[in-house]
Amino acid sequence: MILLNESRTRHRRLGVAAACAGLLATLLAAVPAAATPDPGDGPAVEREVSQNARTEVAEAIADGEIPGQDEIIHSANIEHLVNIPKDVLPGTNTDLAFQGKYAFSGNYDGFRIFDISNPKAPKTVSQVLCPGSQNDISVAGDLLFLSTDSSRSDSSCNSTTQPVTEKSSWEGMKVFDISDKANPQYVAAVETACGSHTHTLVPQRKNVYVYVSSYSPNAAYPDCQPPHDGISVIKVPRKAPEKAAIVNFPVLFPGEGPDGGGNPGGPTNPGVSKTTGCHDITVLPDKDLAAGACMGDGILFSIEDPENPKIIDRVQDNVNFAFWHSATFNQKANKVVFTDELGGGGAATCTAEIGPDKGADGIYDIVGKGDKRKLVFRSYFKIDRPQAPTEVCVAHNGSLIPVKGKDIMVQAWYQGGVSVWDFTDSAHPKEIAYFERGPVNTERLTTAGPWSAYYYNGYIYSNDIAKGLDVLKIHDRRTDPAKYVRLPELNVQTQPDYFD
Repeated sequence: MILLNESRTRHRRLGVAAACAGLLATLLAAVPAAATPDPGDGPAVEREVSQNARTEVAEAIADGEIPGQDEIIHSANIEHLVNIPKDVLPGTNTDLAFQGKYAFSGNYDGFRIFDISNPKAPKTVSQVLCPGSQNDISVAGDLLFLSTDSSRSDSSCNSTTQPVTEKSSWEGMKVFDISDKANPQYVAAVETACGSHTHTLVPQRKNVYVYVSSYSPNAAYPDCQPPHDGISVIKVPRKAPEKAAIVNFPVLFPGEGPDGGGNPGGPTNPGVSKTTGCHDITVLPDKDLAAGACMGDGILFSIEDPENPKIIDRVQDNVNFAFWHSATFNQKANKVVFTDELGGGGAATCTAEIGPDKGADGIYDIVGKGDKRKLVFRSYFKIDRPQAPTEVCVAHNGSLIPVKGKDIMVQAWYQGGVSVWDFTDSAHPKEIAYFERGPVNTERLTTAGPWSAYYYNGYIYSNDIAKGLDVLKIHDRRTDPAKYVRLPELNVQTQPDYFD
């Protein structure tokens, strides 16, 4: 079924049976399921829902309120060009990076390189088996960077899982030489405290700095001790990546006590994650600026000295945000979109019961100048398309669609699909296009759907956790100017100046 004309802003009756008072209270108070130093390397566990919830899903599909199982629907201005299923890497698909005619796809089991010179028919160039969740991925010149956030027996690609309580366990950053895309070579490994859940590149002419985000320390973990209130900074010489090494661990949340000075979480702030590090950081190298999504805090900081970042401002939302997950600047660097990963990517949070503000994007204006800049909240944005109680739906990774004078981004929402939305008016954001599949399972709550959805050189690339790589084309006068913007390389967390 392809919906061509309706806006799909329908009233939702879904989710009542699934969100009984006890379950809803548990969800809103939960620490994200993936927020541990060792999330494991296996697929997400499916969970049963009530018979009433299963009946609701069946009735909603029969009534046309939601698409059928695995059925694709999209707005009239989105074209689905192709899907490339998983191949030899069966694990969870994660992030994406781009360089020239290549796309790089992270996977809990390693990474895959695609030739996207013909976006309608991507071809696999190579697949590298190197297990270690979550394999967040970036590229810079001839180097590829891979995050390992699960305890391994060693740093090799032949490692096996090992308890985080063992001192010999390894987690951190891996570096590959991709000068030959068909035959990547593993060249360096750097162990980091609490592993590397995500990372962000700050590229320079001779060196690439890597900001490593990790969290959830524990006194029982030898390599992940509290307080863990900062980030690891790795310096990688482009011509000698084997010399990659940690050069600093800047404390972003100074304070007394065993956990530093970040958000204390519950019970002080019920339903909010305690800040014990950052989940993700986005940088604007051209403006020496960065935004951090750090569990219970959102931060704005200067990276004028990349080895010694300096905090400019810090905000919290102890009413509607559970877990600050990621950040996106607009092109003028006077706004930041922060996402809330309510439920940790393991819950059906796009329901009428949870509402439009919890588990939403938070839009903040940046006001003032220099070190006096402040983050000022303007509004929330959340998809309002009906989702089933068996669909894990959560705000996740997205990127700008580069249109001068407009603030438009594309964003993944797991089983909520891919959303294109406009936040030019930061107080009144609105969705302008979408693509999604129906539930992958109508009887059990299942993690699936787009992990990342990014715009690159005229096309939207979506890395679906379960289904593989999707390529989309948007046809809309509001986004059409973006097709003339061409980039030689894109790591979304290292935002470029699209119009320089």
